[in-house]
Amino acid sequence: MQAQLRGWFAGRLPDGWFTGAPEVIVDREEIAVVGVLPAPDFPEGAEEAERAGLAAGTVARFREDTRDQRIVIAREAEHRFQRKVSWGAACEGHTEMFTNLSVPVMTRLRQPERIVLDTLVDSGVARSRSDALAWCVRLVGKNADEWLAELREALSHVERARAAGPRL
Repeated sequence: MQAQLRGWFAGRLPDGWFTGAPEVIVDREEIAVVGVLPAPDFPEGAEEAERAGLAAGTVARFREDTRDQRIVIAREAEHRFQRKVSWGAACEGHTEMFTNLSVPVMTRLRQPERIVLDTLVDSGVARSRSDALAWCVRLVGKNADEWLAELREALSHVERARAAGPRL
């Protein structure tokens, strides 16, 4: 499914939006489309803060200039693929998601796990248990990138095998 989505979005998006094919990230509820924008012309001798501001401004301009077209494309994709579409853009190391879903996830935690979440809330790291859980997931994702990449690659092999198998 991910290859089909990458192809569909690469074919559907207007030329010149991104420097290459966008990254298409899929889960059960959402399709996130994140493209890399062309680098802006930085003034000679620009400081890091100015470069960061220019990159952020480039992303903000892209967001506003493409809003109507992105809505049309998202509606087509949502109808076709039965998932919500979210958008993001990256420029010179600055990545921003414009829209994305916040989906409730049911979970059962035992007391030791709840204590971890409550500690994060009590210390002000998170506003709620839900925020604390999201924080934990981001931390694991950041620190386990290599392992998660291997796991995703293995899952892509499983998906290809299923697609090649007999239809029921």
